[in-house]
Amino acid sequence: MQHTIWSYIVKFYEHSIFFYCVLLFAFYTLLAFLSYFAIRRYSWKNRIRETLTLVESPLTPGISVIAPAYNEAVTIIPNVRSLLTLNYPRFEVIIVNDGSTDDTLEKLIHEFELSEINFAYHPQLLCQPVKRFFKSDNPAYARLLVVDKVNGKSKADAVNAGINAASFSYFLNTDVDCILDRNTLLKLIRPFMDEEKRVIATGATLRMANSCVADAGMLTTISPPEEWLPRFQEMEYIRSFVLGKMGWNTINAVPNVSGGLGLFDKDIVIKAGGYDPKSLGEDMDMIIRMCKYMCEQKLDYAIRYIPETLCWTEGPSTLKIFGRQRTRWARGLLQIFSTHRQVLFNPKYKRLGLIVFPYNFFFELLAPVIEFVGLMYYIYIIVANVINWDFAIILLLFIYTFSVFISSLAILWDQLTFRYYKSWKDVAKLCMMTFLEPFIYHPLVLFFAMKGYLFHLTGKKHGWGNMQRKGFKQQVTA
Repeated sequence: MQHTIWSYIVKFYEHSIFFYCVLLFAFYTLLAFLSYFAIRRYSWKNRIRETLTLVESPLTPGISVIAPAYNEAVTIIPNVRSLLTLNYPRFEVIIVNDGSTDDTLEKLIHEFELSEINFAYHPQLLCQPVKRFFKSDNPAYARLLVVDKVNGKSKADAVNAGINAASFSYFLNTDVDCILDRNTLLKLIRPFMDEEKRVIATGATLRMANSCVADAGMLTTISPPEEWLPRFQEMEYIRSFVLGKMGWNTINAVPNVSGGLGLFDKDIVIKAGGYDPKSLGEDMDMIIRMCKYMCEQKLDYAIRYIPETLCWTEGPSTLKIFGRQRTRWARGLLQIFSTHRQVLFNPKYKRLGLIVFPYNFFFELLAPVIEFVGLMYYIYIIVANVINWDFAIILLLFIYTFSVFISSLAILWDQLTFRYYKSWKDVAKLCMMTFLEPFIYHPLVLFFAMKGYLFHLTGKKHGWGNMQRKGFKQQVTA
């Protein structure tokens, strides 16, 4: 009797896992098709319109570029110069020194000839106290404002301070270790001006800059990372942005705008309460609260993504820093579902409650747990010698082949459309990582995800730590 019950349980589990895998692959395939149409439409529109009209128009909306900085002395100067050279008629750059303990602030003061000023600061969002404001005595740096504040132990707290100081109706949330394309603001503001619906946020593709070469804050050579860990991340980012978010963009169900690069409607952010300093996934949490606000006010809205790479960021190159980042991301995801659990399957929240949240719940939040349990089950049936080797090998080969195919498709698609790499040898380097990912990179991601869930459920205190920058390779000039 017990043997019969156990066999039913095993059959139910195996059929459930099979159905889950088929459904997941079906979603990935659907996103790939949706992404294809979205990128084709974007490329077609880009060919027939002229962005220079935005530069020349007096009606172009102003944008505040907000970049928090905590112990960023290695990269702060070239990256601030990069932000100051953005091609846009009306913008300001707000660097929020979030209580740095190194010489980040001193370098800024010396390099950009800063002096302390009186500033009309009216905080609408909660954050740690602001101590001082700095502006340059040199007219060449008139766009730059430096905010010096008490450390808030999170990027969210620093961004809130930047929003409080912002002059314009839109703000770009980025990281000070990023280098942006010169036309980033021109391209991200377009959806706000073109759409009939109220666009509340836009984002674009991010890419690793670990082996790129920069000169005076601008990239001169784009190359995939030489180190294996950042190169895996490059492959993952391309797949996530080009196939994932562009697919969701087609049905107006973008689940998240990256904290590394996102343009936001400041009014909606403030009405939604600003960034939550206690959230470990503050970027996704902010988008969810903005969407909730729009739904509760019965206002139609859109979140848009564009497929071009507009931001290059330095990715973790050591296992310690990478693990800390991914553990925090996993904790943040679990925290978000705990905080916003009323959204799941709630028709009041439209696409957010009926599409975005269910997908993220079943295929993002539960995926590491299901995969871990499946791995333990495989080990058990091998040890118990009850495994059907023919079926098991066919299943694993199918999963492996699909994984390689979907990742390679994203890389080739990106290269054929935008040609960021000059050499196909560079593309081949990335494609090779897709063959190794299931054996090296994915097990690491799974391990740190489970670690993050465990830490969150046991209430282990989280330490943000410091991302140790190596800085960009600088071009040697005669």
